[in-house]
Amino acid sequence: MTIRVVLAEDSLIVREGVRQLLAADEEIEVVAAVGDMASVHEACVRDRPDVVVTDIRMPPTKSDEGIRLATELRDLHPEVGVVVLSQYSDPAYALALLDGGSDGRAYLLKHRVHNRAELTAAIKAVAAKGSVIDSHIVDALVSARAQSAHSPLSELTAREREVLAEIAQGKSNAAIAESLFLTKRAVEKHINAIFVKLGLAHADDVTVSKRVKATLMLLAENGALSGASVPR
Repeated sequence: MTIRVVLAEDSLIVREGVRQLLAADEEIEVVAAVGDMASVHEACVRDRPDVVVTDIRMPPTKSDEGIRLATELRDLHPEVGVVVLSQYSDPAYALALLDGGSDGRAYLLKHRVHNRAELTAAIKAVAAKGSVIDSHIVDALVSARAQSAHSPLSELTAREREVLAEIAQGKSNAAIAESLFLTKRAVEKHINAIFVKLGLAHADDVTVSKRVKATLMLLAENGALSGASVPR
């Protein structure tokens, strides 16, 4: 089944570049490419996309239109997934994107878009109601939160922090095992240890998308990221 995509980017050069990247994937069809918020809403009604891929800043204010669009679409078109492309690795943007729920939402840094596989994987995950958060943002959140003396993350081993970062990207146990050169059984043991230490061992919701949101919210609780140095 082809995934129908509306592409929202005010830069014509970037918009056409991303369109060409996506055109190489037979499972994805760009049904509209637009440059402002109003046109995105029109395209959602007219073209009935499965996913909107949007820049974080667009006209008219060029502030956080992509985040606000994701919020509006959850109310107006809840069946539409959203992939936000951003040059900003500030964790606050990712957290704002997930505020109303993490299913069908992805946040990727723009400099990663040249890797077509990462972008198309995010689109496919979002179309399937999954979640993807750029690993650079996850790494920054983990590092900042771990610096807190009162953080449960300070109890994690280096390997457990690596596994946690992989979990927050929405990866399966098999994918984590492949990425970190571990056995699936070893990954399962690390995940069990992580959630015991974070006090989440008895949580009822263990779906990947909810684990992504829970992880990010935990890392940002109590203003732990205030004043943190986030790599850009």
